[in-house]
Amino acid sequence: MPENAPPSQSFKPGEEGGEARIESITRNGAGQLEVRLQGREDVVVDARVARCFPWSLPEHYVSVRDRDGQELTLLKTLDALDEASRRVVAEELADKVFNPRILRVLDHKDEFGVTSITVQTDRGEATFQVRSRDDVRVLSATRAVFRDADGNNYEVADLDALDRVSRRFLSDYF
Repeated sequence: MPENAPPSQSFKPGEEGGEARIESITRNGAGQLEVRLQGREDVVVDARVARCFPWSLPEHYVSVRDRDGQELTLLKTLDALDEASRRVVAEELADKVFNPRILRVLDHKDEFGVTSITVQTDRGEATFQVRSRDDVRVLSATRAVFRDADGNNYEVADLDALDRVSRRFLSDYF
């Protein structure tokens, strides 16, 4: 993307200086995403959205793709969308990514080199296993993502916001 491009601009990869701007993203009666691009009469049906790295910026760098996985555009920020489209994309991303936020550690046990952690999350109580420190991605001094043995992610959004007991246990991973 050109250095002087505004932050809300999107671009189409592979086109020198070209841009694909989204007019709208809606959901049709079958529940599929429909994308309307400026300058293109046909509607892209059954589109997909996916977050790109860095995970520390969940509202930024969202890839919009057709049903075959070809990227239509990369949104530098969701602010590039109108409010209704932004809501549809946010719902789609929330449905696709199981990434509960840890609110409190209820219990933890170390057995045979595996730590079993029971937590209260924003989506209910959960128990997951962590095999090693390699299963923890530290995003900042107070934010981390734990990947369990099944590949699910559990996020600590702000270590400092947790209760003392939870902080004490989780701080070992930071």
